[in-house]
Amino acid sequence: MSTSVTVNTYTHAVTYVADNIFKSLKDILRLSGLSPENLVGDRESIMRALTAWLNSKHLERISLEIYNPKDDSLITSWDVEIKYGWSSDDGGFWTDTDQLRYEIKKAGVLPSDVKYDIRFKNKTGRPDVLGWSLQPSRSREGFVQKSLGSTVSHSGLGGSTSVLRKAS
Repeated sequence: MSTSVTVNTYTHAVTYVADNIFKSLKDILRLSGLSPENLVGDRESIMRALTAWLNSKHLERISLEIYNPKDDSLITSWDVEIKYGWSSDDGGFWTDTDQLRYEIKKAGVLPSDVKYDIRFKNKTGRPDVLGWSLQPSRSREGFVQKSLGSTVSHSGLGGSTSVLRKAS
């Protein structure tokens, strides 16, 4: 008699990457002087969408859009572009939050009256997820994107973070 254990490493990678993307978004809010209360309150829904679309490989980007509630204009956006280079041979995992902290420190604290929300960009044919519909991003005209590089990875599945700033 023998016992066999099978581990689905892609499922573990999805869980690790989704958890660390969520934690990074929460840290961005907190370190920028904003309350992550609404984000944390929507954790179950956000994680459901993140894991479903990472599993189906339809997720291209998740964005934390910070905007002016008076005119709904974008102030900044923190984007995590998803990379699907998964390999069962690559068991490495890591998260780099130092570069996020550095960039937030450079930018300074945001005004307390701004609002934020989460936007997902998916490939066509994505499966439906309860509580989420197609969401166009706010206008990014007049912004420049600064790439911070890879910030989370597990077995080749990962995310690269960038921040949008108003062009000078």
